[in-house]
Amino acid sequence: MSKEEIDWRIRTGRLHPLHAGVYAVGHRLISRQGRLTAAVLASGPGAVLSHHSAAMLWGLRSYTERAVHVTVPRTILDLAAIEDADTIENLLRESEFRRLSDRLSLPDLIARYPGRRGTRKVQLALDRLKEDPVGRRRSRLEERFAPFLRRNRLPLPRFNDWILLGDKRYLVDCHWPDLRLIAELDGWDGHSTRTAFREDRARDRRLAAAGYRITWNQLEDEAEAIASDLRSLLLG
Repeated sequence: MSKEEIDWRIRTGRLHPLHAGVYAVGHRLISRQGRLTAAVLASGPGAVLSHHSAAMLWGLRSYTERAVHVTVPRTILDLAAIEDADTIENLLRESEFRRLSDRLSLPDLIARYPGRRGTRKVQLALDRLKEDPVGRRRSRLEERFAPFLRRNRLPLPRFNDWILLGDKRYLVDCHWPDLRLIAELDGWDGHSTRTAFREDRARDRRLAAAGYRITWNQLEDEAEAIASDLRSLLLG
């Protein structure tokens, strides 16, 4: 199904969201087995029930907690050995968005394997997530923009943020709410049709009329100019 088809079924009560990408059909009155299955499906390939949830499933003990214990492969910790801290941060953001977590958290794994290659990068990424504005990064251009801002000592925005104007909501790439500043990371892949490109420009006119300042950034070709412009806009 397309996103629009799923959204329509949610509005009409045919689908009920349980986790990101996992829905109950027709109603929310699913069985305990259904809740367990939903948690495993939401956690991605390789995920399995574990701890108390697995013991309950096998009839080893009764289980009344609402939380479902799921174990997923240590993908992020494994990738930290070969990827940089910026990539690990983006992976953490995506896993958080998809709710791919379990009771054995990354801090637990770092404490358990302090000498493991890549643990320092994971810790740095976790520290950044505590300090950085929230927001999922949906493209390679957005993933590169945060390191670009850090290198130039510029404050980070909220990525992929929703702005409400009247009865309309608009999704923007980068948003500094206190300054009412928006940055769009320009690229044809973000406006894959001419209609989408025109709709983006119409949206920008409405946002500008509401008092938002909008800058379009060609990160590939104009990095130094962008840094200078943003420094003036963000820092005065």
